[in-house]
Amino acid sequence: MKLNKRKIHWIIREKKKGVTTSQIARDMKVSTRRVQQVWKQYLDTGIEPVIGEDIGRPKKPYDSKEAQIVVLAYARYRFGARMLEVAIRKIYKTCISHNRIHMYLKASGLAQDDPNKKKRRKWVRYERKHSLSAGHIDWHEWDGTRIKVCVILDDASRMILAGGEFDTINTKNSKKVVDQMVERYWWLCPMRELIFDHGSAFGAHREHENGNWDGDFKQHLEKYGIKPILIGIKHPQTNGKLERFFGEYKRHRHAFSSFEEFIEWYNNRPHGSLEFERFETPEKAFRRKMPQEAYYRIGRKLFGL
Repeated sequence: MKLNKRKIHWIIREKKKGVTTSQIARDMKVSTRRVQQVWKQYLDTGIEPVIGEDIGRPKKPYDSKEAQIVVLAYARYRFGARMLEVAIRKIYKTCISHNRIHMYLKASGLAQDDPNKKKRRKWVRYERKHSLSAGHIDWHEWDGTRIKVCVILDDASRMILAGGEFDTINTKNSKKVVDQMVERYWWLCPMRELIFDHGSAFGAHREHENGNWDGDFKQHLEKYGIKPILIGIKHPQTNGKLERFFGEYKRHRHAFSSFEEFIEWYNNRPHGSLEFERFETPEKAFRRKMPQEAYYRIGRKLFGL
């Protein structure tokens, strides 16, 4: 039950009569803490509280030391408030609530309110069990520039396996990114499946009525034994992990001198969708989730077994 001026007057009158706080709380259908707040403010000021003003826990003032810690932590990890709360607790041994962290970030011009994040989302996260069992490939045009970005992201670990910045979105450059992944990881464990949309850069826009399609990109994948998987039309959530990466790219790419430097930072920064309480990075998750045959190949390469 919400309090109003009449109910607050009644609470104070009953307290003056000596009625217990718990009895008043039951009668008004509010918590005992709420009754105590109203009575304490009346005792301190001698005036009946006005609803919505100065009731409840007093706001903690702006703390310059906390603000400095938040700015330092952001410069290192470039997280939002929720994840910075964990990072600050672990690295700086300081407890600052994510609401206060967000306040400091906004004051420093490092964050702003996002109305979309205030909506509760209905979703179920799905991911592969092992690294290199499936990947996602997609293109992104960097706003305000002529740069086009293409990357392959490992589904299980969120690690970026290959990628680059190009002048043109086409099949040739898409195949270059696949070749880059093959060169880096095929000795370890070939990727089984690659997930992508119906974009022309993958030749999948020519899908026939029966669902079949063909093209240079598909043949290039099959040459390496990779099974191509098309996401459903008008269902971008299937590639949601890459959309999340491109969001980070847009926000933080400017802070790095090269694409390679940015990817190195991204792959070695703790990721909120992994074991974040252990500060797990995509690269650590990639190693943790490697299939058993990959360990045999590592041993063979290192020790000639």
